[in-house]
Amino acid sequence: MLRKARGEPGERPGSPGPPPPPGDGEAPAGPAPLVTRTLITLCGLAFVLGPVSGLNPAHGTGARPAAAQQAHFHRWGVVPDELLSGAPEALLTPLTAFFVHGSWLHLLGNLLFLHVFGRMVETRLGGARYLLLHAGTGYVALLAFALADPSSGQALVGASGAVSGVLGAFLVLFPRARVTSLFPFLLFLPLRFPAWLVLPFWFALQWPAARGAESAGVAHLAHLTGFLAGFLWTWARRGRTARVNGAHRATEGESQP
Repeated sequence: MLRKARGEPGERPGSPGPPPPPGDGEAPAGPAPLVTRTLITLCGLAFVLGPVSGLNPAHGTGARPAAAQQAHFHRWGVVPDELLSGAPEALLTPLTAFFVHGSWLHLLGNLLFLHVFGRMVETRLGGARYLLLHAGTGYVALLAFALADPSSGQALVGASGAVSGVLGAFLVLFPRARVTSLFPFLLFLPLRFPAWLVLPFWFALQWPAARGAESAGVAHLAHLTGFLAGFLWTWARRGRTARVNGAHRATEGESQP
């Protein structure tokens, strides 16, 4: 069995739910978001070359692709009982799982949100800090999922722990940015709301889902943990930067005649 940490947090197979919304607005001026583009390219290449896409004849035909998929998920995804055993190769799987996806929909959803939200966050943070945000929040999200079910032998794959971390950072950095949202109970009419309203609403929906629907194939706990980690890290860094800048300005003021 496979649990997928989807990039479209809140979606569960067989039950509609409001997907997290693509963001509107122009990215702040700055260098091109090379890290975001590189991550998107690597995720796409890994999927196309892997056994899930069905495009690589090296994985065979008939029953062979299905067996290859399970081996692929187990090798590169997070398996809680193996991760918590402390095996050196398993400790790297929260990083490699980012590049593994369970379906075309799973892949495209993650890459959409990575493109929409990630490029703005990267431009604001800079490439190095943005990469640290990705790796750190993704690792923490998948580790939390493993700790919640330490004896599980099911593989968890996907980028949405890290993508949720980007959403948390986006909320701190661009709280007033307009976000286009589609809600089933409003007949999927595209409506625009500020990020400070939409993203906390999405987060609130994840909480009851995380308590009772993990078996449906979506790792809501990874969404929650990634979002919180991204929000708190960015908020703490922003506060520290403000204090440093304030101290710097005070020093400059004291030195004036």
